[in-house]
Amino acid sequence: MDEFRIDSHKLVFHPDAVSRWMSGEEIYPIYLEISPSGACNHRCTFCALDYMEYKPRFLDTSVLKERLSEMGGLGIKSVMYGGEGEPFLHKDIGDIIVHTKKSGIDVGITTNGVLLSEKLARTILPSVTWIKVSMNAGTPETYAKVHRTGVEDFNRLVGNLTEAVRINEETGAGCTLGAQAVLLPENAETMEALAETVKGIGLRYVVIKPYSQHHKSHTHVYSDVDYRSFNYLKEKLSRFNDERFSVIFREQTMKKIFRGKRGYERCLALPFWSYIDSGGNVVGCSAYLGDEEFRYGNIHENTFKEIWLGERRRQCMKRVATELDPEGCRMNCRMDEINLYLWELTHPSGHVNFI
Repeated sequence: MDEFRIDSHKLVFHPDAVSRWMSGEEIYPIYLEISPSGACNHRCTFCALDYMEYKPRFLDTSVLKERLSEMGGLGIKSVMYGGEGEPFLHKDIGDIIVHTKKSGIDVGITTNGVLLSEKLARTILPSVTWIKVSMNAGTPETYAKVHRTGVEDFNRLVGNLTEAVRINEETGAGCTLGAQAVLLPENAETMEALAETVKGIGLRYVVIKPYSQHHKSHTHVYSDVDYRSFNYLKEKLSRFNDERFSVIFREQTMKKIFRGKRGYERCLALPFWSYIDSGGNVVGCSAYLGDEEFRYGNIHENTFKEIWLGERRRQCMKRVATELDPEGCRMNCRMDEINLYLWELTHPSGHVNFI
């Protein structure tokens, strides 16, 4: 039921970039995550980036639009707006999203959705490939506890999503609207209610995923959650699946927590993606936000091309290739499946010609 390969990876659809990388050619990333805002209107109990302190900083609109035009010309294919804050807190986010698509770049958004007004939805839906709303409980009371906000935000979110689905269908925008929840001991019993609610709204899917401990996070409450105890939910939630709606229960990702070794000795994924934080810093990996050794440069000071081909990034890639031990990285990072794929390509087992 995982139509969009959320519990897998999609680098297999970019063989040209992989081939050029394997031949030693310098490539530009396929995908970028950009944080337009460092501020957030929620304080979720599981927030991995709490150490970034929700600073009220926002990317300069004119600079970002200039860099987006440049990145489209460099062949960057997609941008996901999310990051260490709530993207819809940026006052120009609608204009930024429309410009991104006009630059030839596909747009995805991760948001808590509380600020997805009717006006904003009408502006952005025709330019967005998907929106994934973080909705971490199926009842207003549990939602308020996990998101550390008021219960009224749950009802506001349901209203926003209902309106977004209506506008999406009315205009033929074609944006895929979905939800996701981090599975926690305190919200597990509301997952069926969540699936019922978002299916009723008309969303395409809900992702149920495990917590992943960030090595810099102040939060450690969920670092020892045993996800094997939640296996029963997969069957319970499967009853909601049909041709129009899927519950994507990330069982494979949950199992990785107990797998032992990662299956690769070095991180190979960094050439294929990057991150721009709310201060304009281009960072090699979101697990190392705030770490100078992973900061390639800043879009307020240099073009993206200058940053990507610059000495700071070259030195970072050298360190990652020779020194960084992935066993010390965040478990279940975004690039884990891609690293497994690239490691197998570059370290093939025997008999590979017998296809």
